[in-house]
Amino acid sequence: MGLMQNKTFQKYFVPGIVFQSLVIAGGYGTGRELVEFFLEYGTVGGLLGILCVSLVMWSVVCALTFALARKFSAYDYRALFQRLLGRGWPVYEVCYFALVLLILAVVASSAGTTLEALFGLNYWFGVGLMALGIGFLVLKGTAAIERFLSMWSFVLYGVYILFLLLCFVRFGGAMRQALSSGWAEPGWPVGGFRYAFYNLGTIPAVLFTVRHCDSPRQAAGAGLLAGVIGILPGVLLLLAMTAFYPFVLSEPLPVNAILSVLNLPWLQYAFQIVLFGTLIETGTGLIFAVTDRFESSYRECGLTPPRALKPGLTAVLLLAGVCIASVGLTGLVESGYGTVSWAFLLVYVIPILTVGVWQLIRRK
Repeated sequence: MGLMQNKTFQKYFVPGIVFQSLVIAGGYGTGRELVEFFLEYGTVGGLLGILCVSLVMWSVVCALTFALARKFSAYDYRALFQRLLGRGWPVYEVCYFALVLLILAVVASSAGTTLEALFGLNYWFGVGLMALGIGFLVLKGTAAIERFLSMWSFVLYGVYILFLLLCFVRFGGAMRQALSSGWAEPGWPVGGFRYAFYNLGTIPAVLFTVRHCDSPRQAAGAGLLAGVIGILPGVLLLLAMTAFYPFVLSEPLPVNAILSVLNLPWLQYAFQIVLFGTLIETGTGLIFAVTDRFESSYRECGLTPPRALKPGLTAVLLLAGVCIASVGLTGLVESGYGTVSWAFLLVYVIPILTVGVWQLIRRK
């Protein structure tokens, strides 16, 4: 608990930890995303894409977003996009709600299937447990969310590092061979760009953590570090997967396939339990950004937010996500990510790189 209350840790590390918690469920939880965006371009091309493109993009956009939020004390996405888009700020909110529902659908489905596969529990038990975890944390508020996400991120890093070490001990020769004789297929920058872009829409959901920073300069530093914290688990997993290249290219769930090859049941349980916790992390951060935005609107009008506002919004969003998942609209979810990502390019990335930069460098 001492580390969680340390001012330096809160300023520079908590924003990155929360960002990493938001992107992992849709970013690299199963390993399939890393195959599609990186390993399809070869082992060397994959590492170049994730380190030279995705990492740089995440760090730059996080730094600009956090610095702008701190300069104008805009700690929820509504306040920030009123600065960036003026009267057009609701366009971002529409895109964000679409992203939240899509991710919650994926999270709900993953939670149900994870516990069903591990312990033979009913699918809806996993969905319900995930919903209860998210609801509990959202209602507990900022401090509880930051503590849980920080604690679980340490557990996550420990399991990912252990996973890499075990792969290296058992298949280190194959890993070295894949990297030393590997190549970079043309188009690896495109893969890195698509992957980074795929997750950028979640960054404004992290703004509540920027309150810890004392200046835009500190916030920018936290943003640069957030890109590193967010991408590092993906890099660890990608390195482990190189030992099984090209076998993993055809696997629908590469991480599960690798765990089966390692034949360590305890590691498989640990890995899946950790990933279940990350589903709760992701859903909590996304929903809390919505409840925080509406509560701040009430406060700006000099009103006290209704007690039913936070639990009501949480319940509605969770129910909507579960309904989308239960209908089985897999194609809609998969195609929806691409559509929403392009929308974020127009309403977030381009404005933050143009209007946002101009607002940061002007004196007043």
